[in-house]
Amino acid sequence: MTAAHDLDAARAALVMINPAPYNAEAPPAALDGEITPTELHYVRSNFAVPAHDGTLEIGGAVANPTILTLDDLRAMPAHEHTVTLECAGNGRLAMRPLPTGEPWGDFAVSTARWTGALLHEVLAKVEPAAQGVEVRAQGADHGPYHLQAILPDTDQDDLTFIRSLPLAHATDPASGILIAYEMNGEPLGPDHGAPFRLIVPHWYAVASVKWLKRIDVLTEPYAGEFQTGHYMYEWPDRPPESVTLMRPRARITDPAPGSTIGLGAYTVRGKAWSGNGPITRVEVSLTGEGDWYPAQLEPAGNGFHWQDWTFTWDTNNVGRHTLRVRATDAAGNVQPDLPPWNRLGYGNNAIEVIYVDRR
Repeated sequence: MTAAHDLDAARAALVMINPAPYNAEAPPAALDGEITPTELHYVRSNFAVPAHDGTLEIGGAVANPTILTLDDLRAMPAHEHTVTLECAGNGRLAMRPLPTGEPWGDFAVSTARWTGALLHEVLAKVEPAAQGVEVRAQGADHGPYHLQAILPDTDQDDLTFIRSLPLAHATDPASGILIAYEMNGEPLGPDHGAPFRLIVPHWYAVASVKWLKRIDVLTEPYAGEFQTGHYMYEWPDRPPESVTLMRPRARITDPAPGSTIGLGAYTVRGKAWSGNGPITRVEVSLTGEGDWYPAQLEPAGNGFHWQDWTFTWDTNNVGRHTLRVRATDAAGNVQPDLPPWNRLGYGNNAIEVIYVDRR
């Protein structure tokens, strides 16, 4: 069996958005459980799956530059974190006017168990310089790209995927950032960043650089296409902002939109998550205006992944009904009625509205 056949088989259950570079949403059923099966986890790539020589170079403003292999990372203490990853463009299709970018619906979000070495422990080995301000992470993936920023000395025909994080965040033990080499108990597959990748809890998944090839400690902020060109909120009425933490969002997983369900008591179910700490409240509304009713919310666990919620909906009224759901996080952020429009269509966390028929 060829590697290409294996890759096609791994993608079979996903909803393909773009064949090259391959981007695909999870099917709706992927939101049912606590953990998304690997074969149902959404895929976001800016370039084709690259070749990787299995080494990770670490340098820049550090005392001990080094090269690590997969075996070196596995020799370090292993940590497993359950983390929800969401594409910053998730929900782009619901924005009006339609922004530019991949036409994501509502299922570019998934949760998996990731195993690897803690980034802060890896950085401690190389001893970042006192004047360090950021950590730049470079993937092995590269290729032609339509540039949105003016980048001197950049070959537009062969751009590499590079992102950075504040050094203080990268070295914070509480951040939970991993250099992950396993997903749901198995080695990473090609679409998910093999042989190793970053997993950055709480941040939109653009920060979780796949196919990790090099890490550098920088003494000045990094500017690059995927840092200051794309993955910026380009607002119509105020200065642009970087895409960082996930915004609070609640989703209904049952019933399905447009479905027909029976009369009487029915348990509405869903998921909620945020990058600004755990979700503290989920509410459901049965009309386009009026009262919001509290849902039953499951505890946050480690705080890195979505939370289940349920709501008992008891009615004998025949006909079409609407359901709205909104989440509030620990920082007090509440979902808006309308998506916060920006030119590239990032961060849509508008209140979900569905209808169902009761018979």
